[in-house]
Amino acid sequence: MRVIAGKARSLKLKTPEGPGTRPTTDRIKETLFNIIQREIPGCIFIDLFAGSGGIGIEALSRGAAHAYFVENSKEAITCIQDNLSFTKFADNATLLKQEVFCALPLIHEKEADIIFVDPPYQAGYEEKVFKALLGQPYVTENTLVILEAEVDKNMDFLKKIGYDVVREKKYKTNKHVFAKKSVSA
Repeated sequence: MRVIAGKARSLKLKTPEGPGTRPTTDRIKETLFNIIQREIPGCIFIDLFAGSGGIGIEALSRGAAHAYFVENSKEAITCIQDNLSFTKFADNATLLKQEVFCALPLIHEKEADIIFVDPPYQAGYEEKVFKALLGQPYVTENTLVILEAEVDKNMDFLKKIGYDVVREKKYKTNKHVFAKKSVSA
């Protein structure tokens, strides 16, 4: 896995060993960032279930002002720390070493621009995370929340709890769902 573009372009990143994390492939990461590239410069980026930190580091490489990484696996935390040090982005990053639901209230920003959510497949976190985000003051109608999920994951819950799906990009085995808080939520 490597950084695709920006200041840290082509640098190889460490990834945790074993089945506990599933790094987003370079090809899918490149497609994702081609979609959101205009939103990245100067943004506040939050990477939930961060794994190796590759998505947040890609955002920093492309000009995000600050990135939050939320991860509770010790091995993944070590990878994120090593990757931030290697890419020289540690000063623009906050690593919250805990479970996502405990970490969300610890993020003190006026507004988050992009939140990337990549929970373990089959764990059932998707709806819980989106509900928890609704209660955070930094999640506004302008915040883009991107979920990486299995290609056949039903997303009907988003509308019911107060989100509008603004885009969906499907790949072979997974997809990215782009959502924003409904104005009426």
